[in-house]
Amino acid sequence: MYLASRGGSGGAAVSRSVGALRATTSNVVALGLVSLVTDISSEMVTAVWPLYLVMGLGLSPLQFGALEGVSGATTALVRLLGGHFADRWRQLKLTAVVGYALSAASRLGCLWAGSSTSALGMALAADRAGKGIRTAPRDALISLSSTPDALGRAFGVHRAMDTVGAFLGPLAAMGILWASLNSFDAVFVTSFCVAVVGVLLMVSLVRDRKGPPAKAQSLGAMLALLRLKSFRRIVGWASLLGLVTMSDAFVYLILQRRWSVGAVWFPLMPLGSAAVYLLLAIPLGYLADRIGRWAVFLGGHCALLGALLVLLGPAHGIAFAAAALVLHGTFYAATDGVLMAAAGALLPEHGQASGMSLIQTGQATARMLSSVVFGWLWSRWDSHAAVLVMAAALAVVVLAAAIARPLRTENTS
Repeated sequence: MYLASRGGSGGAAVSRSVGALRATTSNVVALGLVSLVTDISSEMVTAVWPLYLVMGLGLSPLQFGALEGVSGATTALVRLLGGHFADRWRQLKLTAVVGYALSAASRLGCLWAGSSTSALGMALAADRAGKGIRTAPRDALISLSSTPDALGRAFGVHRAMDTVGAFLGPLAAMGILWASLNSFDAVFVTSFCVAVVGVLLMVSLVRDRKGPPAKAQSLGAMLALLRLKSFRRIVGWASLLGLVTMSDAFVYLILQRRWSVGAVWFPLMPLGSAAVYLLLAIPLGYLADRIGRWAVFLGGHCALLGALLVLLGPAHGIAFAAAALVLHGTFYAATDGVLMAAAGALLPEHGQASGMSLIQTGQATARMLSSVVFGWLWSRWDSHAAVLVMAAALAVVVLAAAIARPLRTENTS
């Protein structure tokens, strides 16, 4: 699962990663396997989706953007409901299974939709709704299946396995398109079959973590988690950092324009970030458990700032494009699972899924707004000015978060 690094320090990183995997419970590994298979399915569709809609069906960029906006809003709203009902009924596994099954069914929706924009929007919304439903209960299962001092390692193992799927999905889509003479339907059918395997693995391998029902049975009980000072602070700062985080699509688009990456190779650019994520997710999760999760989380945003500075620099060449992708992948490896590990240590057992859905929704909503602002800046001025503004804002917020130190303690007794 883990790719070896070169050199002596790389060997130490591999050793730590293998140790983390051995210390991780079988339930976390099972959840990682489910995410690996599911991500192969979802990334197969994601890799061809823009090409299918814009080039295949002739949708305008505005129509495509509208579809993406609707799907993003769906994910943000449903994420809260998924977390709430998972905690309310203490059915973490069942809620996650429903989410995985809904995403699998959406693949058939793509076949049924044909060229109908509204039907395609419904299929995409179903996929994102499924993702929104399953994410918080899945992460809650990871948290509840791990000891507090090993949460970073547990999420690192899961995210590394998840990223293997994200890495293989686009490659599988390219192979299917080549073998089927550019048949998008073949991609959708294969994606559906792989997604069904993921659902079956979730049902058969993952053990549920059931407990007493939550003390309160309303959505207000979920919002009441914000009364926990440390958790409220981490939600606020994570959302604020999300507001100054440039979206992946813009990073790849600017890289393509600056370094004239051919259209044929453009779909492979995310694989550069994914490869770095895969290599670093476990070591950085281990490091977060050792030195503090908030420190590693902020360090990841510093890596993103470095990527933006590379985009702003005068230098050209493939080496600089590669450096930007390495820094971009490091950003995700140091933030995605690490943030959930930090939140999991602050939440009561009966509110794990609800709390994680709150922080994920706040972050996702902020990043949606960030994309709108960045797009407006790019349209008003140019991409260089937009990146400059985003980099300056990111530097200010990271510095403020480092001074504020919202997580003074990361373990609950």
